[in-house]
Amino acid sequence: MSFAERFDAVLFDLDGTLIETAPDLCGALNHTLAQAGRSGVVLDQVRHMIGDGARVMLRLGLEATGENPTDDEVEQWFGVLLDYYWHHVADDSFAFDGVLASLDALRSAGLQLAVCTNKPVALSNRLFDKLAMADYFAAVLGGDSLAVRKPDAGHILGTLDAIGVAPDRAVMIGDSANDLNAARNAGIPVVLVTFGYTTVPVQELGADALIDHFDQLLPALEMLSHKLA
Repeated sequence: MSFAERFDAVLFDLDGTLIETAPDLCGALNHTLAQAGRSGVVLDQVRHMIGDGARVMLRLGLEATGENPTDDEVEQWFGVLLDYYWHHVADDSFAFDGVLASLDALRSAGLQLAVCTNKPVALSNRLFDKLAMADYFAAVLGGDSLAVRKPDAGHILGTLDAIGVAPDRAVMIGDSANDLNAARNAGIPVVLVTFGYTTVPVQELGADALIDHFDQLLPALEMLSHKLA
């Protein structure tokens, strides 16, 4: 059984999976930290702060550069972060090598593509527009699209509902424990990339498959199709 026969849809995480967004997120965080009178952080630090949404990233940035912030302090600077990032969302961000070719191949094979990300949906759509990627996806659900978000199964199930695909006909592609746990909670297989943003090495997470480059995605889906047949 080929992957096109086994699956009807492929869901993708965004940050660290489809797109290298860390440089622009780092820029927005450092702008905000400077406004708050804090020192900056470096790119490698930010890579481990991404995944649970911009508010969590801001809190971690504040914690890394001084006294732990109160909830009110996080909220005070959250708007500054979002405003700056909105205007600089694609200054240095780019699709990882092989992503566009993989999306083209999957779409040509008749699969629906959708995005399930903890990033706010407006920022996600703006980024896809800036990178001319919006037309690839039948739906984009962000961390503020539903009452729940990854790792809650409801985020994945809501994304599948939006495109009319049953969970047993879908697969998730991500880069972190949030993606893996959301997929497991929703009962769908998961492929993790090894080059994304994670605090735990993906090799330790127990994904159904790992890929080091998007050139390996279609072979991984083919392998999964035979395994799950």
